[in-house]
Amino acid sequence: MKLNEIVDKLNLEVMCGSSKLDNEVRGGYASDLLSDVIANSREGNIWVTLQIHLNIVAVASLNRVSGILLVNGRHPEEETIRKAETEGIPILVSKLPAFEIIGRLHDLGVRGVGDGGSV
Repeated sequence: MKLNEIVDKLNLEVMCGSSKLDNEVRGGYASDLLSDVIANSREGNIWVTLQIHLNIVAVASLNRVSGILLVNGRHPEEETIRKAETEGIPILVSKLPAFEIIGRLHDLGVRGVGDGGSV
């Protein structure tokens, strides 16, 4: 599934990286602990978090996630947006809490690392 399909189906706000919305989503990962994301997320995952600071871009770039999905209507810091644009990392925002948006991603066929991570 492409990132733009998820944006449309879940009514997500695109903060940056609109030119990369054709990224393939091969699974999902949810965590707010950066070391956990580094250790356990996979390339092509959509990463669900409430973190909004600059370091999320470095982690997303390191693990080559397809995009970052911020929850609870949280918006990234301006510095985070600038860095994400430079790195080509889409940042998306949902007004929903993490539990709810993860359930909706699962309903769309996005699976977690433990489920094989396929879409």
